Amino acid sequence: MMKRLYLIAALALATLTASAQQRLYLSTYKGTDVTKLDGKTCLVSTTRSMYKGWNTLSLPFSLSQQELNELFGSDCRLEKLVGVEEAGATVQLNFQDCKAGGVEANTPYILYYTGENRNVKIAKEALIAYAPSALSFTTPSGDRVTMCGAASQTNGQGLYGVMVVNNSDANFVRVGDNTQGFYATRCYVQLASGDSKLLTTRHFALGETTAVKAAVAQDNATEVYNASGVKVSNSKDNLKPGLYVVKGQKILVK
Repeated sequence: MMKRLYLIAALALATLTASAQQRLYLSTYKGTDVTKLDGKTCLVSTTRSMYKGWNTLSLPFSLSQQELNELFGSDCRLEKLVGVEEAGATVQLNFQDCKAGGVEANTPYILYYTGENRNVKIAKEALIAYAPSALSFTTPSGDRVTMCGAASQTNGQGLYGVMVVNNSDANFVRVGDNTQGFYATRCYVQLASGDSKLLTTRHFALGETTAVKAAVAQDNATEVYNASGVKVSNSKDNLKPGLYVVKGQKILVK
């Protein structure tokens, strides 16, 4: 009898805790402002329209490799922008496989999905992290290339996205007022020079490091921002104690 009472009490407490916990629905089209939820654990839910081929993904919480496989299939691929190259009016975006590490919060990815077109619901209890969702690199000619999540996307020139009607090669094409079919896009690439260049992609396996290192080496500057988004340095060296954001990731200097 006592064991049953303890079980009922435990279930009641769990129910009360769950009901008191904040629920968060994420819009995958316009992004959701999670500034006030930074550092809090919420019951998160969101629905992604996934299309066969390359899609983009950026979330304010992490997903393990196992969770990725459960959501998108064990043969899905996850890649992150690691560098850029250029040849005339063409900018090559170099992506590297990073599935083994899972999804890091506030990091833009391209994700290859092999299933049929469908809506995928993501629901979990997750620690929310807020930080600018962007990866930035500079071409040899000085053109800044930034990949960012939907919540960081701003209107203007130089925006490119993956079109669902032609996403088999992760082709990023210019986003215009009359462009249709960007349902595969939840992240964008933006060029500081505007929208006159052709973007191509190149994919590296996890073990292919030589070419990736060469591409990453082109971007020697490491821009450091404080928690308010103000640039404070071009180097991670000799920073005063505090919270900083480097390439979209938070770092704590003690």
